[in-house]
Amino acid sequence: MDKFAHSGLSKTYSVDNDVSDSAVTATAYLCGAKANLGTIGVNGKVLRGECGNVAGNEVNSILMDSAAQGKSTGIVTTAYLLHATPAGTYAHTCERGYNDDTDIPPDMVGKITDITQQFVDQSENITVALGGGRKYFRPNSFLDEEYSTPGSRGDGQDLIQFWQDKHADEKAHYVWNQTAFDAIDPVTTDRLLGVFEPSHMQYETDRAEDGAGEPSLVEMTDKAIRILQKNSKGFFLLVESGRIDHGHHANNAYRALTDFAMFDDVIQRALELTSESDTLLVVTADHSHTLSMGGYSDRGNPITGLAPSNDDPEMAMDDKPYSTLLYSTGPGYQGDGDRKIRENITAEITAAKDYKQQSAIPKSSATHAGEDVSIKANGPMAHLFHGIHEQSYIPYIMRYASCVGENQDHCHGGSNIEKEETEEEEIAAEFLGMNLDHEHASIALYAQFYILLTIVFLIGITCAKASTFSRSRKSSTQRNTYATSMN
Repeated sequence: MDKFAHSGLSKTYSVDNDVSDSAVTATAYLCGAKANLGTIGVNGKVLRGECGNVAGNEVNSILMDSAAQGKSTGIVTTAYLLHATPAGTYAHTCERGYNDDTDIPPDMVGKITDITQQFVDQSENITVALGGGRKYFRPNSFLDEEYSTPGSRGDGQDLIQFWQDKHADEKAHYVWNQTAFDAIDPVTTDRLLGVFEPSHMQYETDRAEDGAGEPSLVEMTDKAIRILQKNSKGFFLLVESGRIDHGHHANNAYRALTDFAMFDDVIQRALELTSESDTLLVVTADHSHTLSMGGYSDRGNPITGLAPSNDDPEMAMDDKPYSTLLYSTGPGYQGDGDRKIRENITAEITAAKDYKQQSAIPKSSATHAGEDVSIKANGPMAHLFHGIHEQSYIPYIMRYASCVGENQDHCHGGSNIEKEETEEEEIAAEFLGMNLDHEHASIALYAQFYILLTIVFLIGITCAKASTFSRSRKSSTQRNTYATSMN
């Protein structure tokens, strides 16, 4: 991603918070509206948990705009498909936690729709969906394919079966393990739903231990692009490495960074499968975390190692080493009542995949942070990411580049404003019976000047040749006369 030609920064605050969550930021960078914490697909008039005014305050995502234009669309995530980021493409809710019907408060039952139900209701607009979250689709009477654990729905619906029935007339496939996923042929597949875990998918570092097997984020992205790019009208695809966030919440930098490295491989695969001339790739984050990198660490020292180096760690004021990576909040806090006691860590301890970096404030889950996050872009209109932007600016550029949404004037021979200005331009001159504006009058004037200059040049050459010819005849006559007199 560091090789992308253009970059900028995104301001991630929400209407009501300086530090945002993944729900409200998804609404910003997918729909184009700043909203309130915990809400998805609605504007700032809707408060978290107060769903009475959701109707009329919905905001549509670029995925839905793309589907309306006949493009194929996709969602790929290592989180569950109902989680905040993927839900930002299709859901409208006052509460990100309303995953299934059992999450909805009794007084709101029948008045609002859970997020999983919204997913299947909108599934005709989602060509490919790959991620986790099986339990939210299945009734509590259904035992999971892989773990034999019950589903979580209380309304008796099997929404995976509902999805299959809804798309029975298409070449639509549901898969839940690596073998079934590998058997999918993108050429012959019209629609694909892959749900590989009851909740979130495995971290990349743990994926090989999954009994039924599940595809990597690279494999899912590859399959999705190959299915989506068959559409001559184009496609929109959201790819989320959702477990990066979960690793940071756990103060587990090893898993977070391993998934981040996989995400960079995803970007490389997307570059290989698409063309820079017709595909805009945008890479950004929904928010930051409280992870910090310090300790004057040496180049080449492991990023999860001790500061400044594993070979010669510095001792802090408590005569114990500390790691290059630390968090300000989270479960990595170490203490005993009022007395702070830090573990005497070693390079071997910090290199373990289960190690939790130490934190300053005890929290069961680390908080997000409020810094601006990077935007990296490559492809058509990527230059429009060029400075510090509101996060809600991002989907407008993606819409503009792909000719979806309300502003499509530039996709059909210029904007109406340009046309009106052209029609109202004053006639500057008439030339050969034509009315010319200032630009074309200038061109005609230059053309006349060059024609006149050419004529003068040709006349000059003709006169010069005539003069030379006259002098030549006179000289020849003199030579002949001289020769005669000599004889």
